[in-house]
Formats: sequence, C-alpha cells, structure tokens
Amino acid sequence: MLLIFFLVFIQGLQSQTGFLEPANVYNARQLRGVVITEIAGGILITTGLYYLWYRKHPRTAFHFFNDNAEWLQMDKLGHATTAFNIAAIQYDLMRWCGVKNDASVAIGSLTALGYMSIIEVLDGFSSKWGFSPGDMAANLIGSALFAGQQKAWGAQRLSLKFSYHNSIYAPFHPEELGKKLSSRFLKDYNGQTYWLSVNLKSFFPSGSSIPSWLSISAGYGAEGMIGARGNPEYLNGRQIPYFQRSRKFFLAPDIDLFRVNSSSYLFNAAAYFTRILKFPAPALEWNNSKAWKFHLFYF
Repeated sequence: MLLIFFLVFIQGLQSQTGFLEPANVYNARQLRGVVITEIAGGILITTGLYYLWYRKHPRTAFHFFNDNAEWLQMDKLGHATTAFNIAAIQYDLMRWCGVKNDASVAIGSLTALGYMSIIEVLDGFSSKWGFSPGDMAANLIGSALFAGQQKAWGAQRLSLKFSYHNSIYAPFHPEELGKKLSSRFLKDYNGQTYWLSVNLKSFFPSGSSIPSWLSISAGYGAEGMIGARGNPEYLNGRQIPYFQRSRKFFLAPDIDLFRVNSSSYLFNAAAYFTRILKFPAPALEWNNSKAWKFHLFYF
C-alpha cells in the first residue's frame, strides 16, 4: 500500500485534486508501473509474513486444517475485511489506469483472492497451521461483497473496516499474541474490532441533505482469549488468571474521510488510506454477559 501510495501520489501532484481519479483513457505506461510495484509489494509481503509468522515453525507436506472454532471467529472477519479492501483498492488502481469497469471489478476481486491465497498456501506447508477452508471462504465473502456492490450499484455502500486498541491479554502469552505493538496489531484478536460500515447517503435520493461522509457501523469484537480454542491454566511455569472468553457487539457512528469533498490533493490522498479504518467515535456495546456499555470514545 505504501509503494502504491507514493507511485500515485507523486504522479498526482502534477495536476490532480482527487486521489486515484478514474481515467477516461487507457494508460498502458501507468498500468505497467502499478503491476511492477504490486509484484515488488507481493514479494515484500510474502517475505515479511514468512519472518513474522512462519520461520520459527517447521515446514511439512501440504495439509488442510479446520480452525473454524478458533479465536471466536475473529480471524475469519480479519480475512474477509482484508480481502474486501484489497479488492477495492485494486479496483481503484485499475480505473486510475483507464481499465474498463467490468475488467477492473474482476481484476480487483481476483487480486484480493490471489494475495490472500498466498497466506493459505504458507499455512498449508506449516506444521503449526494448515490450509484453512474456513479462511478461504472468508476471503471469498470479502471479495464477493466488493464485486457484488460494484456490479449492482456501481459503488461501495457497505464497507468492511478495522480498529485496534492495546489489550491487557497479550503480555500473558506474547509468543501467541505478540511481543511488540507491530506484531500485536496483527496477532492480538482481543484488541481488534471489525466493522460493517453503512454509508447513509447512498441509500437515500441524491438530493438528500445527509452528509456523504456520514456512516453507521456495526462492530464485532472478542476478549479474554489467551489461546486459540481455550485458555491455558499455566504457561512457562506461570499460572494464568481466569479470563472469560466473550463476544462483543457494537453500534457506532462513523466518518468516511475519503468521501469528504476537498480540493486539496494532500487531504484526499491521506483520507483515502483511512478507508480501511473505523473512525474513533462513541459506541454502544452489548456483550456475552447481556450487559450494555457506553463508550465515550472507542477505537
């Protein structure tokens, strides 16, 4: 994403105000630049994943693994959200290069599935994990959500987003949940929340006074998870306190900064890359204890 950002940003500084504006004319040179950058990015992503996740675990013959009962399904939402946003960004890149709409939808969806399949193949050869049909189903759902909306409405009225906050649980099992913020951001499902964000104006007539940037989001999170399927009583000779594994559901307003009308290219470029993130806002929570909580500020 950073490589693509600089590629588009530098070119856009010349004359544009919008970021990744669709082009009316096919630009082969621009497309070559995107493809080369994405290949380089794919290599970096694969290498980074190997060193972050897989290097410490022995390789095995390719095998399948059913992990649908793990992490209260937080990992599945992560797969769907990632696939959706890769597809959306790839679609915008193709339209920026002047590729036709239907082809851009197909390329966006297939690119998302391709990138996410890299993870599953690496899992399939790892002794700790395996190729997960559940993960692939989530990848397909995320890609299909993008493609279905683009074909039906010509726009994304529903978005999958992500937010993260530090949890108290990672220090109890840093090998599993991450030792540093950079790894906890990916590994600690206790601090993650996934959101289905609904853009309100897109469901009303064009003359509606509802701001184009205003959305309402339904979120799902979980906490109390020290292990994937259950919490161990002891780790490395240390007793682990009892934590109740619980699901949490949220309802909160949201702001799509990338939908704000601005003549500033710098603002539009920065706002575009917030599209995957849920905007911090007050939130109403309902949890396993059948208790309601109000958060003045939740992310």
